[in-house]
Amino acid sequence: MATYKLFRRFNPVIFFSAFGLIFIGLLAIYSATYNNPDVSGNFTKQMVSAIVGLVLVLTITFLPTRYISISAYMLYGLNIMLLVAVLFIGKKISGQTSWFSIAGFGIQPSEFAKFTTVLALATFLNNKEKDTDITNLRDFSIAVFIGLLPVGLIMLQPDTGTSLVFLAMLLPILYWAGMPNHVLFFIVAPAITAISAFLGTYYFIGALLLVLIGLFFFKKNILISTLVLTATVLSGLSVNYVYNKLQPYQQKRIIAMFSPETDALGSGYNVIQSKIAIGSGGLWGKGFLQGTQTQLKYIPEQWTDFIFCMVGEEFGFLGSLIVVILFLTLIWQTIHIAYTCKNRFLSICSIGFSSIFLFHMVINLGMTMGIMPVIGIPLPFMSYGVSFLLANLCMLGVIMNAHRNRKDYT
Repeated sequence: MATYKLFRRFNPVIFFSAFGLIFIGLLAIYSATYNNPDVSGNFTKQMVSAIVGLVLVLTITFLPTRYISISAYMLYGLNIMLLVAVLFIGKKISGQTSWFSIAGFGIQPSEFAKFTTVLALATFLNNKEKDTDITNLRDFSIAVFIGLLPVGLIMLQPDTGTSLVFLAMLLPILYWAGMPNHVLFFIVAPAITAISAFLGTYYFIGALLLVLIGLFFFKKNILISTLVLTATVLSGLSVNYVYNKLQPYQQKRIIAMFSPETDALGSGYNVIQSKIAIGSGGLWGKGFLQGTQTQLKYIPEQWTDFIFCMVGEEFGFLGSLIVVILFLTLIWQTIHIAYTCKNRFLSICSIGFSSIFLFHMVINLGMTMGIMPVIGIPLPFMSYGVSFLLANLCMLGVIMNAHRNRKDYT
């Protein structure tokens, strides 16, 4: 009876969706590394991480919620200190000082920072004693500071891809906590206009028209509307200046996103080979360990950022579809929990984690199919990475905790 009461609110859909992705990821990692002596140990490390992560998930799931919220600031502060320390004593890999090397395992504080930052934001926005109000400029500024402090440290490593994840989860959290619609619009408008300006003049003009319609719709005072419109126009006009300030390799990556064939042996190489691998898999795939593009190592780092092309080639369209369905199920369930959970802290955590998973999924799948820039965003639960997997499973544990306590206010 005690065991039944303990597991009666256990969510098997979320649990098995996540561990289904882990299982497929392990198959892909094994296939990508089994005949490569330099990285053949990655499968074992990922397997050990999954087992440790399972213990973490179950522990966090059944932990009293107050313990999670009480420890949020402490974990966040510790993570900030690690982000500072890694800049001085971290191991440099591929031009980034992002890892501590411990007993043969690479520990990446920036991955855990995603988890602890969401916890810290949720704790601050749920502060009933101080009556935190996101519409108040002071509280809004503090929340933004909590979200962006790790970004500044991570950019020093430098790791642009991971930094973007924080921006992708910060806005949904602030909006979920009560940020007005017009504030969200004022923040997003310049970014959309800048992207449109890069695509071309007509896109830029179209974006400006949409911004004008938005300003008319929200009907704010002339000063605010003028400031927003000015920022929007300047963001669009500054695109060329910013582009010219980028490093050559960053410029090539952007160009390769739109036309990988222009640098087929350079920045566009991974994308071209990935598209060939996915397309050659057909409906059923070539079979486990039978991929040609992947087994012949045409795709670098295919056990990390480009792991989806392993699935596409060896398990085909159906295997790829299963992966997408598992992700969408996990994300949808998490958003549903955020909607139904009466505990504000857990609700905010759930929306933050679902935003992280969604951003990772969209960008990573877009990278492998050539419709997003290659910015080093791995695929949750599947890509090789000890820190990445453990951080994802910590998030899963809090989501499971939110489901178990969704009817409780505290």
